[in-house]
Formats: sequence, C-alpha cells, structure tokens
Amino acid sequence: MTDARRHAPAAARNRDPILQALRPRLGGTGHLLEVASGTGEHILHLARALPGIEFQPSDPDPGARASIDAWAAEASLPNLRPALALDAASPDWPATRAEAVLCINMIHIAPWAAALGLLRGAARLLPPGGPLFLYGPFRRNGAHTAPSNDAFDRDLRARDPSWGVRDLEDVAAAAAAAGFMVPEVIAMPANNLSLVFRRAG
Repeated sequence: MTDARRHAPAAARNRDPILQALRPRLGGTGHLLEVASGTGEHILHLARALPGIEFQPSDPDPGARASIDAWAAEASLPNLRPALALDAASPDWPATRAEAVLCINMIHIAPWAAALGLLRGAARLLPPGGPLFLYGPFRRNGAHTAPSNDAFDRDLRARDPSWGVRDLEDVAAAAAAAGFMVPEVIAMPANNLSLVFRRAG
C-alpha cells in the first residue's frame, strides 16, 4: 500500500518555534483554520500540543490533502479534522467558522492574489480580535533581512515571476484594507518572521 504521507524537512525545524509563538496568542479552546497546510506535519504537531483547540487543515492540492489525512489517520487525534479543498485566492471558502487562521510559508510561494485572498477570507471568518497568524520570510522597508533570504527570493522569482518574498509593509497595508489592525511582529529562527494580525472590531 502506498504511503500518502509527505515530509518537509523544514517542518521538523520550525514546528516548535511556531508552536511557542502561537500558544500564548490563542485561547485554550476554539476552532483554528490552517490555509495551505501542505504536508500536514505542522498542524499535526499543533493538534497534539493543543488538545483543547479544534484544528481544520486545508489545501488546494489533492496530493497535499491526502498527505494531511494520512498523517491524521495515523495520529487519530479527536481535535484534527479532515482536510478541506480550499484555494486562498477564491472568494468562496468551504470553511464556515474560525476563531483563528494560520498560514505557514505560503504567500511567497504563490501569486500575490493568493495573499490578498487569504486576508479577505480570514477577515470574513474571524471574530473581532481573532488572530491571523502568518509565518515565513519577509522583506522590511524594501530590504531583505539576510543574504540567504535574498538568494531564496531570486530563486523563487526565477521559478515563477509571480512568486517572491513579500514586503512586510505591503502585507500590512493589504491587511489593513481587509479589516485587520497593525501586526505584532515576532522574530523567528532562520531569518523568518511571524506576523499576528488581529481582526478589527
């Protein structure tokens, strides 16, 4: 039988720092939607660590959803739901509720339209004060924060001109237009950042 589980080496490196950043910014209960769950390794780790929260993974790719559900089946966690087919850029999301939205390493490996769709979709779902948590590399004031991020950005744009490391200020401006407040910025390992946007009241 073929094993549908996918492995992302970066997930094992960054899952604990992401958990440490998320834990104090989430309530002990509620419903968290992850957009672009990828292999499913992040949300599996979070669901194990935060049993009071219901985790809803999603991804537009059928292979990714198969991986997410295979990891979930192996773990058999009561707070981890089956993966939804969700395209961040779409105006219609299958998710109907969330007290928090999480998106890890997506907006630089997707067209800008996906980032805008993520912000609009999260704003539709979240209650006032609800957090949208983004993780990944960002430029600040138009400059990369490390040479490795510069090289990564050039590689991404060579693969697809619509991809690339985003300016934090551009993301914050788009988030404000969608109904979010100024983000909390958290320095993370390997020259990454976590941005925590709260839905305005």
